[in-house]
Amino acid sequence: MTAQPAVKRMTVIQATFIGVGSMVGAGIFALLGAAGAVAGSAVWVSFLAAGAIAGLQGYSFAKLGATYPSGGGILGYLSHGLGEGHLTGIASWLFFTAGSIVVAMIASSFGAYASSVVAGGDPFWATVLALVLIVVMTALNAVGSTAVARVQSVIVIVVLAILVVFAAVTIANWNIELLSPAGYPGVREIIASIALTFFAFLGFGVITFTAKDLPNPSRQLPKAIYLALAIATTIYVAVSLGVFGTLTAEQVVEYGTTALAEAAKPTLGQAGYVLMVITALFSTTGAVNAGLYPSIGMSAHLASVGQFPPVFGRSIGRFPVGLLVMAALASVLVVGFNVNNIASIGSAVALLVFTAVTVAHFRLYKATGASIIVLVIAFVATLGTFIVFCTTTLVNEPRTAIALVGIILLSIVIDLVWKARARRAGAPAPPEEAL
Repeated sequence: MTAQPAVKRMTVIQATFIGVGSMVGAGIFALLGAAGAVAGSAVWVSFLAAGAIAGLQGYSFAKLGATYPSGGGILGYLSHGLGEGHLTGIASWLFFTAGSIVVAMIASSFGAYASSVVAGGDPFWATVLALVLIVVMTALNAVGSTAVARVQSVIVIVVLAILVVFAAVTIANWNIELLSPAGYPGVREIIASIALTFFAFLGFGVITFTAKDLPNPSRQLPKAIYLALAIATTIYVAVSLGVFGTLTAEQVVEYGTTALAEAAKPTLGQAGYVLMVITALFSTTGAVNAGLYPSIGMSAHLASVGQFPPVFGRSIGRFPVGLLVMAALASVLVVGFNVNNIASIGSAVALLVFTAVTVAHFRLYKATGASIIVLVIAFVATLGTFIVFCTTTLVNEPRTAIALVGIILLSIVIDLVWKARARRAGAPAPPEEAL
């Protein structure tokens, strides 16, 4: 009897949890202090607005994913809309870099929490522990998507349950005066903070890469995207209201990555602090796990169409080369950048790539059945957020601005050099006429 092919086992809930796990790790534990430094106690407004922008992009991705499901995720959507030319190639390298930045930032946050527990907050051990987490999660991803999905589901269920309790308790005991609009910064600052808090929603893009593991991606992928965004936005708004209703904005900024744990103290005591530290470790672990997940399908797809060198579609033992490269790049970023700088670069790169995907969708909307009006709003909102981000945050962070320009230029150079070499060697590469 002929053996039947293995049935894909990932469910809508598991795909949702991969996105939620990636988002919540970035948005709450790693970003709250940085966002508070810009938006003050109005951070909940920033999260709500960023969630709305992510929702517009989610609509676009869901329509594209239902029509063109593939392991290439949003980069596959770029190919369908813009062809396999240099623009798609450059965006692909940028997105790969952004994925590494996400992993690096969350791993750095994990290291800060873990070091506070076992090493008195020593920065050296924070870096070491962050690197250890990247290594462990790389090994888990090498085992396969089923293992990733199962581990992620357990982590996210635990984290969400604790965060719901935290939000309920802190909101029930909040000081409403701390959230008074009279203490909010100006509209310009709040708008600027949206670009930073948008980083908290980057994880939903990871869901598009689950198409290769879903039995019916055309129906299941949109459900997973919408559900993940709804869960993440609700959690972000509720938890930020609880934190900034308990601590002053200055205290949140001072505590930084441990602000959530500190906010648990007034109502839950030291036990609450310990519980939130443990939750942070679980959450950031899940986020690194989910952040590394797309590297395998993404790299294999890009190598198969000639956007990346063929080596990215191969494996060393059980370890796909794309996974190893992303993990290595993330490790370099952990050692070389601080968390806030990593967040800023990741936000900017993701906004650029998401904008490019929307442009690609303009050429495909008749096939996907998407509303051109919604796509135009998504394009304006995403590109506008990037422009505001550049004219506010990057102006005050010249090193980050230089790093961003460097990443863009490096992506351009890598794409041009690789494709020129591929043509000379006769290797498969995208056609020159595709732009």
